[in-house]
Amino acid sequence: MPKKSVKQTYAAAGVDRDGHSDITLGLRSRLTRNDPRLLNRVGAFASLFEADFPGISDPVLVLKAEEPGSKQLLAKNFNKIDNIGFDMINHLINDIIVMGGKPLAVLDVIVVGKLVKDDINKIITAINQACVNQDCSLVGGEISEQPGVLPESVFILSSSVVGVVSKKKIIDGSRIKKDDKVIAMASNGLHTNGYSLIRKLIADKPSILKVKISNEPFIDAVLRPHTAYYPYLKDILDSPKVRGLAHITGDGICGNLERILPEGLSALVNLDKIEVLPLFKVIKDMGGVPEEDMINNLNMGVGMTMVTAPGQETPMIEYLEKKGIHSYHIGEIISDEDNTVKFSGKINWGK
Repeated sequence: MPKKSVKQTYAAAGVDRDGHSDITLGLRSRLTRNDPRLLNRVGAFASLFEADFPGISDPVLVLKAEEPGSKQLLAKNFNKIDNIGFDMINHLINDIIVMGGKPLAVLDVIVVGKLVKDDINKIITAINQACVNQDCSLVGGEISEQPGVLPESVFILSSSVVGVVSKKKIIDGSRIKKDDKVIAMASNGLHTNGYSLIRKLIADKPSILKVKISNEPFIDAVLRPHTAYYPYLKDILDSPKVRGLAHITGDGICGNLERILPEGLSALVNLDKIEVLPLFKVIKDMGGVPEEDMINNLNMGVGMTMVTAPGQETPMIEYLEKKGIHSYHIGEIISDEDNTVKFSGKINWGK
């Protein structure tokens, strides 16, 4: 007898189109879409956003794309995937507010080896809530199931944002002058950098998972979502007192603060003023990580820096503290042709 032919279907190839449709339909009722400038619904081929920017003259669009790096793998492995949506959006928004941008609309991309509706719903719900928290809208995106390209348990996230700033109020560091002061705004941990090191540390020394940091399990401390600074800064982004902002991500304070320094100027940062979070000491001690590596690659407890005029640092710090973000003076701007960040003093690692 001839062999019965096997029907090849999309589902047999590993793609769950029904599940994808269910997610899309569910999102129509679940996503917060209160911005009247968003002109169509979830599931359209593309998102329509009306170019209406009340109160902003000479509008300039601020654009950025981001992904949360290998932190998403740890989040998946330790059942904290909802956190990763906040990580991605908070990092994304931080990168445009340092230019003075007001966030408007976000698009996300989720690529998975196998569509798991519960996981996808958790991630998108977190992304949407993070957008709501930062006064912007998740306006659309893409969910792509790619069996054979990615293992079933793997997902990869990315997102992009559009913001707007008045041309005359762009923050790009050009207003920074000699003798200006550098203010640190505290991070709440690693944020979204250093996770290849953390994964290796966990693999080499799994006992670190038993360590508690201020009564919090190590893994909870390292997976805490990235701090979003927009709520603390949004009312002063157009202030001439804010001469420069730098989001401290990979490459640490040096690699990020130097990106906004005008030619002929450097920043002198006092290491002994940096309030290093206990998490970083645990990483250094248990991983045997050289101090130089820690300083050059991690935020060390400083998630954002601001440059402001001499005499403005104290009232600015008081303002930020009242808004709810711990802030303190760590350095000043000096005349220097190296055009970089220089350090004085030594890190105080505590006990």
